[in-house]
Amino acid sequence: MPHRSGSLSMPDTVGGFSAAEGRPVIDALIEVIHQNAARLSKLDGATGDGDHGINMDKGFQRAGEVLGDGPVGLQRAFAVLGQVLVTEIGGAMGPLYGSFYLDMAGAINGADRVDARLFDGALAAGIAAIEDLGEAKLGDKTLLDTLLPAQAAYRDALARDESFVPALAAMAEAGERGAEATQEMVARVGRASRLGERSRGFLDAGAVSCAMQLRAMTDAMSSLVSLDPLAGAD
Repeated sequence: MPHRSGSLSMPDTVGGFSAAEGRPVIDALIEVIHQNAARLSKLDGATGDGDHGINMDKGFQRAGEVLGDGPVGLQRAFAVLGQVLVTEIGGAMGPLYGSFYLDMAGAINGADRVDARLFDGALAAGIAAIEDLGEAKLGDKTLLDTLLPAQAAYRDALARDESFVPALAAMAEAGERGAEATQEMVARVGRASRLGERSRGFLDAGAVSCAMQLRAMTDAMSSLVSLDPLAGAD
């Protein structure tokens, strides 16, 4: 599969936050899925079982219960979310998103701070985990149509010497454009592929939920960077 690269070789970039500050990120992820559960299920109903939002909300809420209300590091937050999605959520999305977050957690690997370089490696690890699980590629009307353009935009921003926050913004914007582009695609993998040409004209629910998560991560992480006293010293 394409995009099998590891961490990007890049100059040092400005911005970062303590890896111990995972609570705002996981709370933002839980909230965005909960607020959009009905919409995601409606989108899924056009070409699938109509349970994407319901299942995702169940998994994210359950992860929140496991994590409790106290402080939590980003690595643990992602690891718990990933484990819950893999073990407790049915269908294809549980293992896909679960593996994504588990491998993102593994890439953090005890780091003290999350900066542009570390996040690049975590995102690459998560994408590779999804690619390993299936046969989907860019243009097949899946969440990779959100993730791969998002990763490319993030890396392009860093290659222009943008700092962490603008690079995250570029990632989120490209992910949203990628999700919108699935409306004109024909599904080639998964349950929707049985519809063939009839799948054209509908957004892919997984791509949309993925764009929502990237936006939630971007907003939460950008706020953490802006509040971090060491952000300008990375």
